[in-house]
Amino acid sequence: MIRDHEIAQLIQHEDQRQRSGLELIASENYVSEQVMAAAGSILTNKYAEGLPGKRYYGGCEWVDRVEQIAIDRLCQLFGATWANVQPHSGAQANAAVMLAALQPGDAILGFDLSHGGHLTHGSPVNFSGKLYKPHFYGVEEESGLIDWEKVAIKAHEVRPKLIICGASAYSRDWNYARLRQIADEVGSLLMADISHPSGLIATGLLNHPFPHCHIVTSTTHKTLRGPRGGIIMMSKDFPNPMGIVNPKGELRSMSSLLDSGVFPGTQGGPLEHIIAAKAIAFGEALEPAYHKYTRQVKANALALALSMTQRGYQIISGGTDNHLMLINLRNKSCTGKAAELALGKAHITINKNMVPFDTASPMITSGIRLGTPAITSRGLKESHMDQIAEWIDRAILGHDNDAALKSIGQEVCALMEPLPLFVA
Repeated sequence: MIRDHEIAQLIQHEDQRQRSGLELIASENYVSEQVMAAAGSILTNKYAEGLPGKRYYGGCEWVDRVEQIAIDRLCQLFGATWANVQPHSGAQANAAVMLAALQPGDAILGFDLSHGGHLTHGSPVNFSGKLYKPHFYGVEEESGLIDWEKVAIKAHEVRPKLIICGASAYSRDWNYARLRQIADEVGSLLMADISHPSGLIATGLLNHPFPHCHIVTSTTHKTLRGPRGGIIMMSKDFPNPMGIVNPKGELRSMSSLLDSGVFPGTQGGPLEHIIAAKAIAFGEALEPAYHKYTRQVKANALALALSMTQRGYQIISGGTDNHLMLINLRNKSCTGKAAELALGKAHITINKNMVPFDTASPMITSGIRLGTPAITSRGLKESHMDQIAEWIDRAILGHDNDAALKSIGQEVCALMEPLPLFVA
């Protein structure tokens, strides 16, 4: 029980917002009660710098076992042989990989943020674009798809030390096999950031980055439906290609460098309460019910994309293979910012998003991003998607009509308020 009335009241308001509305932000989801309980457990009190069995603090016998369970379950889930579950976020997982695999000023090749990539893949405002020399590939303006042969041409031109694949707003699957061919041709490491589709990958619904990618990072929320955090994995360990040796003059393994990239490279003590919550979420993801959930996430996304297309909305790349879609609003006389505000008044939470070759600023944008992980956790099915598309369409067309938005919001609340936040 929280006795701080001011904070407790704000948490209650957020609880009501989540229960009464449609959560369509592609990077958000709901966790089970046991994941939430672990995240708020007594493990928050324990400092545990280092790795299981190799700590710099005493009293780690129980958190060592918790963290090892998290590692073992994660490796089982993705077919990895090595994993680090300590990163506090996906951004810190990516930072740790770059610290381990690169020197400042090294060239990297990532998916352009303005085309659906991520800040940590080389954006000039991010550490990845400030410490390293970023180059980018993107989608074709006409198709909205990545041309893998153009990626190859770019890689041969810039000779990056690291090629990064993965996205925050790209609705199609990735050709990891072709990317590995490209990486081998130019002598690059290949890293897949699967933060968004990781749950669909784990259950076999999308191409798997292993064994093609040297290193894989992810968040643990989004489609994995765990607490907010990050992870790093490898399908197999290998000697580091930079020639870094230990004090004995022996070539260090990549896993050793990655562990050091996390601690002490980018963070101190791990959050053992969050690692416990990760372990529980990984265990849930190994159960048959989770496979059913991810299939429904994908089915809902396909149904929602179809319903939006039928109402005249342009989905970048023409559709979706995963859990999200990026929608161009230029033909609807509504900016992404205006759509986000209007839908918020209608109790539908989305995020404005730049579309490829956008002429609007990042704070205005010409598009929106929609995702189905959270609404699927609440039990919605394909049969609900047309109604959701209709509400979105009404709100965007009437984005300056507060009375109409309030009416939509009442309809949304009538559907959502009786539903649990998490359907096992």
